[in-house]
Amino acid sequence: MTHFDLLVVGAGSGGIAAARRAASHGARVAIVERGRLGGTCVNVGCIPKKVMWNAASIAEHLSDAADYGFSVERGRHDWANLKAGRDAHVAHLNAVYASNLDSAGIVTVQGDARFVAPRTLRVAEQELSATHVVIATGSAPFVPSVPGAELGITSDGFFELAERPARVAVIGAGYVAVELAGILRALGSEIALLFRRDQFLRSFDAMLREALMEELASNGTELIPCSTVTAAERRADGTLSLTTDRGTVHGPFDAVLWAAGRLANTADLGLDTAGVSLDAAGNIAVDALQTTSAERTYAIGDVTGRAQLTPVAIAAGRKLADRLFGGEPDAKLDYENIPRVVFSHPPIGTVGLTEEEACERHGDDVKVYAARFTALYHALTTRKTGTAMKLVCVGPNERVVGLHVIGIGADELLQGFAVAVRMGATKRDFDRTVAIHPTAAEELVTMR
Repeated sequence: MTHFDLLVVGAGSGGIAAARRAASHGARVAIVERGRLGGTCVNVGCIPKKVMWNAASIAEHLSDAADYGFSVERGRHDWANLKAGRDAHVAHLNAVYASNLDSAGIVTVQGDARFVAPRTLRVAEQELSATHVVIATGSAPFVPSVPGAELGITSDGFFELAERPARVAVIGAGYVAVELAGILRALGSEIALLFRRDQFLRSFDAMLREALMEELASNGTELIPCSTVTAAERRADGTLSLTTDRGTVHGPFDAVLWAAGRLANTADLGLDTAGVSLDAAGNIAVDALQTTSAERTYAIGDVTGRAQLTPVAIAAGRKLADRLFGGEPDAKLDYENIPRVVFSHPPIGTVGLTEEEACERHGDDVKVYAARFTALYHALTTRKTGTAMKLVCVGPNERVVGLHVIGIGADELLQGFAVAVRMGATKRDFDRTVAIHPTAAEELVTMR
């Protein structure tokens, strides 16, 4: 048996961040991974998704080019060429991660890990033990148990598509559903988006979800709310159809994409043997210090079900390593005011409390500033997308506790404003900041 100071299960963003930070503090570290290095984000998430979003955005700009005086024929998009370039970039990142782990002196073990005792795991024929163990196995797409579910694909399968399907049903109400629906629509697919409630993105501010629903409807996406899929079926011509709880049948589709949430990767880890408990949703239960129910055993990232975002997993992993090996006994991640971006079309940026959440917490002390307009980019274009912004303020000083934007550039402008919100900036601080003109972002410091 080989013993380490730290053993990390899962070489995704959070696991690698924890391992490298611990190694930088002098710890002897091993990391176990059954798949490709980098986890969901690098292989079937953030990175390849953003590449596809970039391609979709270029398609939109090509459609606008004539309005700016260019004689440009959009022509046929080469999906296979895009996929090849994207996959090559991902492979390059896999190699970079391997090199970085090696340079840090971290032992990388390939295979399935299973606890055989507290803080002891078996991987293939070898047993590994550690003073501290971090579980960072991430999550996987959820597929509902309905007849014909196997006929569909998930977000993982989206990145395996050899060609763009012409007609796609996307089932889900979260950011993955609206992102992939937006990408496919911009690249030319006909899209039907089915979701169980009357709106999607229900955890986001109402202004954002309502504005995005309007945008998707205007670009030709078929929105099918209040619909739960009860069956998928392959028709005689090879296409697919969906039946909902209302008894309605939708189709034909060339592909069905399940995007109805994610589940923690906890199966076959032997967590009972390790003494690690799960919460009611099947995530590993952790406290504010990322500690599980088992002694010196921790969990970070998506497997905990908390703020399932790559930078969150990275930050949590680094804080944990600093506490265990870096002489920072109070180090922990603050989960408040985490900025989020949805790479929809147009994109969404949000940080802090929604208006609804602020009113629940602060009642009549809430004051809201909002604006809707069309960005200057669209002054000449036939195609239009709207921009909407909201500041949620609290108290006599009007401290900004929520900032929400949808529109061109929302993804990039949010980072700086997230710093301001986290620092406790007030509406007066925003007002005293000179605007950058002409930009959409200037509206956030000129609202009245």
